[in-house]
Amino acid sequence: MDLNIAFWNLGNLFDTIDSPISQDFEFTPDKGWTAETQTAKIGNLAAVINQMFDGNGPDLLGICEVENEAVLKKLVEAVTVRNDLAILQFEDGPDIRGIDCALVYSDQKFEPIRFTDPEPPAPKGHLIHNRYPTRDIFEAPLKVLDNDAELIVYINHWPSRSRGRYKTESLRIAAAYHLGRLIDQRLKMTRQELLALPDTAASMNLLQARWNRNILAMGDFNDEPFNRSVMEELRASSGLDKLEEPVERSGTYEHIPDVVPYAKLQASLFNCMWPTVATPDRGSYFYGSSIPTMNMLDQFLVTRGLYYGLSGLKMIRDTAYVPAVHPDEPPIEMEEDTIWTDVFDSDLMITSKDKRRPKKFKFEMKDGHARHNNGYSDHFPIVTAMEVL
Repeated sequence: MDLNIAFWNLGNLFDTIDSPISQDFEFTPDKGWTAETQTAKIGNLAAVINQMFDGNGPDLLGICEVENEAVLKKLVEAVTVRNDLAILQFEDGPDIRGIDCALVYSDQKFEPIRFTDPEPPAPKGHLIHNRYPTRDIFEAPLKVLDNDAELIVYINHWPSRSRGRYKTESLRIAAAYHLGRLIDQRLKMTRQELLALPDTAASMNLLQARWNRNILAMGDFNDEPFNRSVMEELRASSGLDKLEEPVERSGTYEHIPDVVPYAKLQASLFNCMWPTVATPDRGSYFYGSSIPTMNMLDQFLVTRGLYYGLSGLKMIRDTAYVPAVHPDEPPIEMEEDTIWTDVFDSDLMITSKDKRRPKKFKFEMKDGHARHNNGYSDHFPIVTAMEVL
């Protein structure tokens, strides 16, 4: 069985009520954001989701830029190709604009699980402590019903580039450090837990199993895969040298590592989006004519467990066909190192067939009437899939 996964920055999906604690004043009826306008946008978003995965829709959908659970529920109900979609515990975060990250899942494929002590509790929205409230990182643990495999998902929406890429880079580096720390605490035992382990092969197996947990980080990172925050600080790249390394014995113990080298371990991640980045004029976001290139700001990142299929789930790889030895035989299908991902640039939401750019939903109040275009979001969704082993 395959699990189809998507992420989409919905492009400002708000309710119609002016909230006194968020900066959502532009999304109110007197500005043209009426109930009818909201319904039109939700219908357009749902039409794109209905098209995903050959009209079957996603089994797992990470989203950002939604104001609250009530609005998200309207979107889920508008997705007509699925009747099994549920919203995982919604967290109203502290973002100054009132927009949040969330996760929608198939309750026929997944079951939410809850981490309690001694593990850090989850599901949970993790606040990044900048000098003003900003989007949280939403952590969502799941169990795959088909084989009981665990999957930990992190939905991200890192600080924007609105004041310029370099002026805001430090904010995204802070987000990268925060996400890296969250992932490390799921892949490693604490110092106290390590010291309590006997020096046996069974203990080493426990450490390896933890290191091989399935973690999927997805979101709008507001940086490219080759930018410093993603590649250097989060250690997410297309390389396998660090990704393939297991936990190794070190120092005075016969089977398990010493505390200090184990504490210094940092997880490396595989960034699934590199093949798309290498494709001319492909990306998930287009800023505008001043920067006339597509950007790959939306990304899927995975741990070694998911890349290699070490814990019941495996990301589906790209395949290539090579000629058979004998001309009369069919080509041989070969699995590549890259993971299958794509930008879902549906014909519904492009500005033109010559230049495939996402068509943003625009609205206004003019002459006392609310008006809107037939737009969607300023981001394309991204899609991938994993195999249940």
